[in-house]
Amino acid sequence: MENFGHEHPLILLNEQSNQSVEEEACCVRCGEKVLPSALCFRCTECSGFYLHKLCADAPLEINHPFHPTHPLVLLPSSPYGSKGWKCNFCDQKGDRFVYHCSCKLDFHIKCALFTYNIAQNNFKELEHVAYEDASTKNDGEQLENLGDCFGCWDPLANSVYFSPDCGFNLHKKCAELPLEINHKCHRRHPLFLQFIMLEPLPCKVCHVTVERRGFVYCCLPCKFVLHIQCVSPSPPPIIEDKSHPHPFTLLSRRTPFICDACGTEGNGFAYLCCTCEIMVHERCISLPRIIKSRLHEHCISHTYFIEEENFKSWDCIICLEEINMEAGAYYCLYCKIVAHVNCATKDKDWFYVVEKENEDEMSSSGSLELSPITVIESNDAGEATRINHFKHEHNLMLGSIEMVEYVGKCCDGCILPISPPYFRCSEASCVFFLHKGCAELLKKKQVWLHGCQEQLLTLISDSVSHCEICRYYSNGFLYKCNKCKRHICLKCVIALSERPLNHPGHPHPISYYLQYRGQCHGCGRKFRNAHYCKDCNLALCSKCLTLPITVQHKCDEKHLLALTYGDDNDYSATHYCDICEETRDPSCWFYHCATCNTSAHVKCVLRDYPFIKLGSIFHGLTFVRKIYYYPKCFRCDKPCLDLALECSQPGCSYIIHFTCFRWSQWHVHSQQEED
Repeated sequence: MENFGHEHPLILLNEQSNQSVEEEACCVRCGEKVLPSALCFRCTECSGFYLHKLCADAPLEINHPFHPTHPLVLLPSSPYGSKGWKCNFCDQKGDRFVYHCSCKLDFHIKCALFTYNIAQNNFKELEHVAYEDASTKNDGEQLENLGDCFGCWDPLANSVYFSPDCGFNLHKKCAELPLEINHKCHRRHPLFLQFIMLEPLPCKVCHVTVERRGFVYCCLPCKFVLHIQCVSPSPPPIIEDKSHPHPFTLLSRRTPFICDACGTEGNGFAYLCCTCEIMVHERCISLPRIIKSRLHEHCISHTYFIEEENFKSWDCIICLEEINMEAGAYYCLYCKIVAHVNCATKDKDWFYVVEKENEDEMSSSGSLELSPITVIESNDAGEATRINHFKHEHNLMLGSIEMVEYVGKCCDGCILPISPPYFRCSEASCVFFLHKGCAELLKKKQVWLHGCQEQLLTLISDSVSHCEICRYYSNGFLYKCNKCKRHICLKCVIALSERPLNHPGHPHPISYYLQYRGQCHGCGRKFRNAHYCKDCNLALCSKCLTLPITVQHKCDEKHLLALTYGDDNDYSATHYCDICEETRDPSCWFYHCATCNTSAHVKCVLRDYPFIKLGSIFHGLTFVRKIYYYPKCFRCDKPCLDLALECSQPGCSYIIHFTCFRWSQWHVHSQQEED
């Protein structure tokens, strides 16, 4: 035969032919290996020239049902020159024959013919497709690993499906879908079955935009799309749900409406509760009443009506956009915040449903069994003046405002400088302090930025650990997750407890924003998922947001250094760090003493271990930071310029960098695991 793209005759090879296929022979059109048993053509004059019969018979032009706008034309090479092309069906690159449309739609030959035969229900042409009835099989475990249907993306297990060698899987019911339907939601034009949407559009019933390929019914001129799962011609006339006291009745005539459950537009079928006078999407009838989101510390509940005076802000805590207070939303009554329904339930990995019987347990903000303190004495105003904290062996007394004698002391909970109100140990020989806020933190709680949302974190005080929020080591109080074993220090727990946050360096509330991509205004580094003020476009990373407002440093022994949020001095000579004597960026945050005019980088002031309490004991050694002389580390033989551990026994001069100690401990632990 004579064939498009080749000048010599071709002969057909098959099982009855005496001629065989050469080893490692490939089809010159599709590039795939030619199997010895395959029907193929070979050139009588050119060595190594083979064509699958399927590829040889491919028409020069296809009017593809899944792309009715223009025909697909077979081209011998890439229509984009040296750039190459990518198949819109299988996502694999191509380097030879391609079915191409001017809409920048490209198919491999086999992909174009396979989808064409699927669309035309030409199952007899699909010789390489295996047909199986999964419902007749008994091995359920094997079926679970078959993957998903390319048409509807539901699992293939316990369904009838097609499974071609190329890995394309399709339910029989999806393969037999009609190419054209008439639907009540779009009476103007018929809807056609499509597999690839060059412009992803939201379904008019469920309002979800699916970016990946899959079957949809659409009217391209009207940009009207329905998922095949949403095409059901007979929606139930009445739906009852346990989360709502009354049944919902179908409004049979389609009309545009605003859903009272989620606040978004609806163009499909609506359901009415005549008792409550609300109209909702079918999918919103079964919205969970209570959920726990990763983006908030407490459970949030759904409501159809929000009383505006009960909330601090009308902005969604997730997208930061204003909420229509006349429609439904999720809210937290403790924190007076709200969230769009679609924002709160968009990502299934960021929330879980809370059963009603667990609501009180999950939202509890201070049960007696979780309280860390026992009040021993109180003053006339009811304020606790003497307490017992479960992490300290002695009683604690409320400290006085005049605290000159305690200058230079830090809170044993957050390791920040002590300031009123605070508690101190009643024993004169015991140097132990706790800020009142640190002392009252629960024994167990959920921290909203921690990923293991169903886990309560436990308060501990006998560890030196790395905080997953600020990335600093601390030997103060920490919350530990028993599931992932990560820690969060008290400083970060307190700083992030309020939603939205009020930061002393900014006049407006700051919210957590998942969509942010850019620079942190505190340190200048690029990052994502910021604490963000939409009014000022201010973005802060978690590390900068939790920086201590005041710190102590030996560069100014008389005063505390204050965190400063911008340098208005235009004189460039002042933009230097008084610790490292290098230049600093005046747009980034720094520490400053207005009395002494001392300025320094945040990194230079805090160093590597700012939240390790000096003088505390760790593995029998004492934390120290040498100032007047720098002994050499017993491990690396370099001077101990920063945090170190030394032996306090008389006559023993052993000292080691904390960094070297950490490495040696890790090394010993690794060796033990290997053994």
